[in-house]
Amino acid sequence: MNFIQVNFSFEPFEEFMADILAAELAEIGFDSFVPGENGMQAFIPENKFDESSLKQLIADYPIEVAVSYEIITVASKNWNEEWEKHYFEPIVIGDECVIHSSFHKNVPEARYDIIIDPKMAFGTGHHETTSLVIGEILKMDLTNKKVLDMGCGTAVLAILAAMRGATELLAIDIDNWCTENSLENIALNNVSGIEVKLGGAELLEGLHFDIILANINRNILLADIEKYAACLTTGGELYMSGFYKADIPVIEAELNRNGLELIDFKEKNNWVVVKSVKK
Repeated sequence: MNFIQVNFSFEPFEEFMADILAAELAEIGFDSFVPGENGMQAFIPENKFDESSLKQLIADYPIEVAVSYEIITVASKNWNEEWEKHYFEPIVIGDECVIHSSFHKNVPEARYDIIIDPKMAFGTGHHETTSLVIGEILKMDLTNKKVLDMGCGTAVLAILAAMRGATELLAIDIDNWCTENSLENIALNNVSGIEVKLGGAELLEGLHFDIILANINRNILLADIEKYAACLTTGGELYMSGFYKADIPVIEAELNRNGLELIDFKEKNNWVVVKSVKK
């Protein structure tokens, strides 16, 4: 399968500009992002690419800054090698969890050692949203809990939840790259009890969970909160990330409409994770 690589440049450039653009690009099908000196690279399967949608997104970009881009068609490649060369380095979160790839040497020691070979999937712990949710998992008592990792990407959240004692876990993603990569990473970490499914929130009907982890983006979360609420046990907890602090009021309103109470949130570089509980 071929991919479209779009090289974005900003003038002037600050890192948060790329974060905002990446969140918006994800809504039109882009599924992997690599930071650069003056912008970033974004990737999308060739059959999903629509340049008119891209042009409209750039025209509506909410920050007054010049955004230019270059489009390149690339053949499928060794994405682990690309991450090794350009971005992915071991990361320690909360002084308890280290995330690294199988190619890394001299990895820092931590209580939870997670191997992630990311390929095209998003979720190495480097992005604020992933590290925020990991920070929450490290505080949970997951012993014998049923956990859903929605929009699992690399399955890093499900893997950590299994290490923390969860016994029944379901990892779901709409992208077959992600589900295939999740299975590979689960095997690399020798954890059990994680089922991986390809699809969206339609797969949740009739299921029940004690904890739901959903690190996606604002619009998908808003559309699916009703389904999350329906499959949470009473007193169950929903943790959501993938949006900004300014989005909390609209998120909270939808939570309240579906019998969920926002309990707390954590912020990192304007990205947030919110915790809510089913009443």
